[in-house]
Amino acid sequence: MRDRFFQDWNRREFLQRMGSAAVGMTLSGCGINADRSAKGLTEEALAVTPIVNSQSLEKPNLTIGYVPVNDCAPFAIAWKKGFFRKYGLNVKLNREASWATSRDGIIFGRLDASPVVSGAVTNARIGAEGARHAPLCAAMTIHRHGNAMTMSKAMWDFGLRPWREYNGNLEEFGKQFRAFFDSQPVENKVWAVVLSSAIYEYFVRYISAAAGVDPFKEFRVIIVPPPQMVTNMRIGAMQAYMVAEPWNTRAIQGNLGVGFTFAQGKEVWQGHPDRVLGVMQSFIDENPKTYYSLVKAMVEACQYCSRPENRDEIALLLTERSFTGAKPKKGPIDKFTRPGIVGDYNYGGFDEKDRTVRSEDTTIFFDIPANLPQILGNHSTFLWQSQSIWLMTQSARWGHIKEVPKNAEELAKKAWRTDLYRKIVAEMGINCPVEDYKVEPGDLFIDKKTFDPSDPVGYLNSFEIRANRPQSFFRS
Repeated sequence: MRDRFFQDWNRREFLQRMGSAAVGMTLSGCGINADRSAKGLTEEALAVTPIVNSQSLEKPNLTIGYVPVNDCAPFAIAWKKGFFRKYGLNVKLNREASWATSRDGIIFGRLDASPVVSGAVTNARIGAEGARHAPLCAAMTIHRHGNAMTMSKAMWDFGLRPWREYNGNLEEFGKQFRAFFDSQPVENKVWAVVLSSAIYEYFVRYISAAAGVDPFKEFRVIIVPPPQMVTNMRIGAMQAYMVAEPWNTRAIQGNLGVGFTFAQGKEVWQGHPDRVLGVMQSFIDENPKTYYSLVKAMVEACQYCSRPENRDEIALLLTERSFTGAKPKKGPIDKFTRPGIVGDYNYGGFDEKDRTVRSEDTTIFFDIPANLPQILGNHSTFLWQSQSIWLMTQSARWGHIKEVPKNAEELAKKAWRTDLYRKIVAEMGINCPVEDYKVEPGDLFIDKKTFDPSDPVGYLNSFEIRANRPQSFFRS
């Protein structure tokens, strides 16, 4: 009787916590869009002389979304430095409450363009479970990497550590990972991501399955907006989450102390696309000159963000209330935003060990770091359609679609517009790879499994842990 009482109490407490989190997210969402969007033009922007006459564009006045994470940096820079103005655009930036509102704002016409989580564009074309069915398009990547998985202090106390300390031993990690969740009541078996049917959910499930732990059986996945991740972990709404920086760094010991970074996304798949610049197909068709200007402004902003000498400035800019608003109560003002931008990345932990790692590929905005495979003409903003095919295999693997689409190459071509990108950046004097497809070597993935885009079905069937049918998706 006593055990039943505590089970019921724990269930009620969990539901109450989830309710509180939902209220917090709702209030936060209202405040974000109403009060915090970047407004007007900076003095730097006003000093820029446009090279494109706005009157020559079909739609020079644009509303563009962004989400308060580090990867809004190119949008912040394009606004501050006048790159939008340079290309004849008058842009109103609109701070979005979540990645779902960022995507849906484009689909329903509230936004002209917005960053979209990698995978969401193609899944919208397919009509995958958890995704809107709409003709979304992207011609460029906003950035690669720049995200991470945070685990709770309870997971640390149980014995789990950052992936780097397992020295590639997936079996050892899997045993600890499974044992932790076996020790938890059902309401604690929760991992949060920022959007369903997108790369963050795929990574969470991928790393679990790579370690031999079936993610369908061991934990649930819920959706939480980025700025609410730390608060929700503090109240026990989930035991782990995956999000873009600075919301992993903010959680570690020495900051808010509610968790530690288990792994950066680049440790699951090095070189993966994180965000793409999403628009509707109709926007491109109706406003081709405007679209060219938009892509040029964003590419130039990504180039600016890529230069090491600009990283300190960017980390500081992102702390502003209009962007992440992530400022510590004490210490350097860019304490939260700097690690993911500059590259001095601290995994945290609840001991005295310094886990700071210096890396040039913590977030990739344009130039490809030397530790990644070098391909002639390649740069971060170039979209590889083969990587869109990989995302489709994961959509099928986790039950968001029944199978890899038979017209996968056609879908990738329509969704990831490398044809347009090549034409646009050629006018900027930028070279691109001549191919749209490439093999992803096994050493880039955590499980060392090579992806050959010429055989996506064979690749999907090579995984022992996968869905055989569409699964229900748990939402917060």
